[in-house]
Amino acid sequence: MNIRLYSAVVILCVFISTAFPRDASWKKEKLSLRLGNEKEITGIYYAPGKKPKFKEEAKAGQVWRKKITPERFKLQKAEIGHDNTVFASVINSPPIDGFVPWIAISATDKNISDDFTAYVENSYSGLPLIGDAAHNFAIGLFDTGASAHVIGYASSLNLGITGNYLSPSTTVLGGVSGTVDAWVSYPIGIFAAGLGAISAGTLDLAKLKGESNVTVAVGMEPVGGPDVATAIGSPFSVFYTTVFDVENPVTVIHDGNTYTAPAINIYEHDDPAAASYSNSIPLELRPLGSTSVQYVPSLEYNENFEFYPATPSILTGNLSQSLFFVSSVDMVDGIYSAIDRQRFMFDTGAQITVIGSRVGARLGLDKAKAEFEVEITGVTGEVTSAPGFYVDKLEIPALGDWMSFTNIPVVLLDISSPEGGTLDGIIGMNLLLEMNFVLRGGGLMLEPDPVLEYQLISAWAVKGDIAPAGGDGMVDYKDLVLLASCWLATQESANWDPDCDIVPAITGTTRINFEDFASLSANWLSGY
Repeated sequence: MNIRLYSAVVILCVFISTAFPRDASWKKEKLSLRLGNEKEITGIYYAPGKKPKFKEEAKAGQVWRKKITPERFKLQKAEIGHDNTVFASVINSPPIDGFVPWIAISATDKNISDDFTAYVENSYSGLPLIGDAAHNFAIGLFDTGASAHVIGYASSLNLGITGNYLSPSTTVLGGVSGTVDAWVSYPIGIFAAGLGAISAGTLDLAKLKGESNVTVAVGMEPVGGPDVATAIGSPFSVFYTTVFDVENPVTVIHDGNTYTAPAINIYEHDDPAAASYSNSIPLELRPLGSTSVQYVPSLEYNENFEFYPATPSILTGNLSQSLFFVSSVDMVDGIYSAIDRQRFMFDTGAQITVIGSRVGARLGLDKAKAEFEVEITGVTGEVTSAPGFYVDKLEIPALGDWMSFTNIPVVLLDISSPEGGTLDGIIGMNLLLEMNFVLRGGGLMLEPDPVLEYQLISAWAVKGDIAPAGGDGMVDYKDLVLLASCWLATQESANWDPDCDIVPAITGTTRINFEDFASLSANWLSGY
């Protein structure tokens, strides 16, 4: 029995795969930008002098985040169909590429016979499937756009999800642009933590959260094509509160590869240690009615006369495959608007923001007049293309400051929805580069709805631009004098100034010290 596994990996496949009209003078640049687990932007075309903005091309010392105060931007909702003025912090011209939410993943033998339901495990439990769990782990994505967990072939070898842990069942990954088969595992335990749980190549098992009795899709050995990507999906994130500290990225080296991601920490829902932010965006699990995480058993027996799984574990309710949706999105481009769109998926596994043809039509977009074009490589290695545009405004209503963006790069794609039909779009991680945020899972029957809380990261465009209050666009003697006035101060000191804490400590006592001075020095006479 096969099911369609929805994710930005899997579902970004329903679009017209033609080359769009472009001038012969357009330049092409190779890149690697995730649209999800099994979709990757491998190239981009653009007109001379109009190269899209990428986050890694920021000037040394400058970050792609700048808080614009409400006093400087008062967005009149009358412009887009609302009567009341809403104060908002506006992010102008986000880059085309967002972060990749890398996490560490471990697997155990924790399961329950004759039960198809997954169970929350707030600490590591069970025995590793292979070797020493502290060293036999994999790196994958924390992917809210994946309806099931997917373990790539290489990762399955590291985790030991091979041989007797694979059932006779297979499932399909991909879509109309190409599909591949994947094995369905027997029930196991899946555990995850942010990259900060890795030190000197060793995974701290005490920092893992997970679930047991869950089945996963496992990639087959690649033959002439790419390996499927490893991703922990919505059947995990629904049970936890996950904090994304975008401001303090973590870098690790594993199996010869370098991974950089926000500091991601996973908490139980009622853990007071989890960050809490005042701005909150209501989310929904859709389709509605999910009651648990379960797999569907086969109607056949294995050699031990036991039912084996027919599908990976998914969020189920009348066999739905629920994912996280933003309650409302407003968009404006020129004289056109698309207001209160309710079919935008929140997808941490997508680096870029996507809009569907219904929204594109409302905004008056014309594929023949694309402002850039992306080349997309699918799960089988097949190459297709899609047009890109810059949209004037995108806003997401929130309790507190609305999320508000201007001059947003988007790719025009029609994407299958778990509700049927296609999505209005995907909120990608290029929109969240300038904020720390918390995903509070939930939404199962009789549980509170999930919520996305956020807080803009910094009021400074350049690290070290701290004086006068609010910064003046240049790191110079005024900033050095202010830092000196706080030298060696802690939060308990009379001369403490949080602006001088340029490199805040993640753990331990915060102190104004040489790390802060080094950051200021590295950006000396830099501005924006």
